[in-house]
Amino acid sequence: MNKVVENAAQAIHDIQDGATIMLGGFGLCGIPENCIKALVKQGTKNLTCISNNAGVDDFGIGLMLQTKQVKKMISSYVGENAEFERQLLSGELEVELIPQGTLATRCMASGYGMPVIYTPAGVGTEVAIGKEVRNFNGKDYLMEYAFDADYAIVKAWRGDTQGNLIFKATARNMNPLMAMAGKITIAEVEELVPAGELDPNQIHTPGIYVHRIFQGVDYEKRIEQKTIQKK
Repeated sequence: MNKVVENAAQAIHDIQDGATIMLGGFGLCGIPENCIKALVKQGTKNLTCISNNAGVDDFGIGLMLQTKQVKKMISSYVGENAEFERQLLSGELEVELIPQGTLATRCMASGYGMPVIYTPAGVGTEVAIGKEVRNFNGKDYLMEYAFDADYAIVKAWRGDTQGNLIFKATARNMNPLMAMAGKITIAEVEELVPAGELDPNQIHTPGIYVHRIFQGVDYEKRIEQKTIQKK
């Protein structure tokens, strides 16, 4: 199976309107910049996006929000995006806020083939409304379903032609979990090398999870919040 594709446009070409997609990254670190720009150019709409956050107004998923391509956002943090706030308050955007640990574990459950998880996070809050609660050893837990995503789109530091991936630092927070969880996983990497060049002991995501891979270009690597020491 040849997993290498030429570029982002080729990698996402069959993502249809109405698809559910996972987008890796933590804040603005480790986000699939090339694929997001390709989705904007392709104009795919009515998307359900599962991501730790919603980017900022002119970067990341924020670019798709500007073009009204996102129907529903499933996230744990959305506080840096004014357009997101506007669409939420106006009723244009459906939003599901999830505790960060629950978001990560629902991704993991999907990758492991588990239909549900039980978590104490959210018990007794609005998060629990309409959900099954079970008691284990005297403690209540919410039942949460594993995600059912058509595509997972991740960004890695290095990858090889068989789809093996190495993530760097904070980019490991969500990317490896989402890479396991999509029916089709697309990986963009900063450096693409021939199979066999990566140290097997350093690989975070085995290539069996990855269906398409390409070397990205022109990464901006923005810092979401700069804290500068006063002199």
